[in-house]
Amino acid sequence: MSNKKVLILNGPNLNLLGVREPDIYGTSSFDDYLSQLRGMFPDVELTYFQSNVEGELINKMQEVGFSYDGIVLNAGGYTHTSVALHDCILSLKCPVVEVHISNVHQREGYRHHSFISSACKGIICGFGLDSYRLAVMALTK
Repeated sequence: MSNKKVLILNGPNLNLLGVREPDIYGTSSFDDYLSQLRGMFPDVELTYFQSNVEGELINKMQEVGFSYDGIVLNAGGYTHTSVALHDCILSLKCPVVEVHISNVHQREGYRHHSFISSACKGIICGFGLDSYRLAVMALTK
């Protein structure tokens, strides 16, 4: 049996993890965390992609969404604005889990609404970078 394949997809400004607002997002870069995550899931092929461009996120989801076992999506600010991401998720064969590092419901009011939640299999937020581990677990169990 082949390994499960999961894409971890990060949206805008998440390339600045470890530098951007460390009181909210922590002090680790995602690359540092990704190596730990891969160690936790040696039987899962974890692919990582980050973009600040909405269309590139859609292109990547369409590229893998019919052959991978799942997508872990932190759409960043696009969570609260993008009907296009929502529509893309609905078109995919594989499940998508929405993740957020912070608990968006404890933050500014505009972060309380997600345009993508209703298209996703589930939502995990507020557990720091560990939100990604929980999402990979949900997609591979």
